[in-house]
Amino acid sequence: MLSSRTLDELLGARLTLKAETFQLGGAFKFRGAFNAVSSLGPDARAQGVCAVSSGNHAQAVALASRLCGTRATILMPSDAPALKRAATEGYGAEVIEFDRYHDDRDRLVRALAAERGLALVHPFDDPAVIAGQGTVALELLEQADELDVVMVPVGGGGLISGCATVCAALSPHTRVIGVEPLASDDVARSLSSGRRERVQVGRTIADGQQTPSPGELTWPIIRALVDSVVTVADEEIVAAMRFCFERLKLVVEPSGASALAALIAGSVPVTGLRVGVVLSGGNVDAVRVGSLLGGEEPQA
Repeated sequence: MLSSRTLDELLGARLTLKAETFQLGGAFKFRGAFNAVSSLGPDARAQGVCAVSSGNHAQAVALASRLCGTRATILMPSDAPALKRAATEGYGAEVIEFDRYHDDRDRLVRALAAERGLALVHPFDDPAVIAGQGTVALELLEQADELDVVMVPVGGGGLISGCATVCAALSPHTRVIGVEPLASDDVARSLSSGRRERVQVGRTIADGQQTPSPGELTWPIIRALVDSVVTVADEEIVAAMRFCFERLKLVVEPSGASALAALIAGSVPVTGLRVGVVLSGGNVDAVRVGSLLGGEEPQA
């Protein structure tokens, strides 16, 4: 849990930052993955597990599998960050590539699970995963003062579904606001239309949030419990990453910085409020941090 007087003065609010960059595996994903894998029976563990992920869930499932004594096979996009792939393989997982812009990731991973008899650990459409991710908000509410707003990055919706469920139970006055990249705004569109929308995955530096639609399990929770979802542009994410690096001395990956980016960009007015902000991960290598903060990497 971090705070920043500079950030509070900038926004006119009192912020509490949940730094999941220090979580095992470098992101919040370990919470859900370990909850799911450790809940499997001995027969399922003997067969092994599989997952599909651009990186953080991949690492989390690989590490959780190693800790629980089972094997992991992970489908990863061919353009997944090299750091995340190296960590996933370093934890002992087998990695199989796919094309995120043309392949149907859900179809591929379900076919893999059926072919090899593996237990599928979905990155967000799994009750055990959603429950595990919700411990982020549980800790926020336990350790911070009362919060008026909780800002949460959104991809497939596992993190925000878990957090919204916890807030609804323990602090119903707390508004839960999601943030996703402008280039993949499926959840914002779904909330606007009132039904589960599917979009063409756009190019964005926030690789962990490139999902075509909310999950089947997460969408009803989001629709019922999340107050709103806003979008951020890549340049706004970079500005938040730079603030974290320069002022907080914290390395945050693009997806992990999106919730803070929305606040710094003024997309959500929070003057006078107590705000919890989830910095959801920090798995980005030094070369990419340098290219992004130096303006060398093209942004969507």
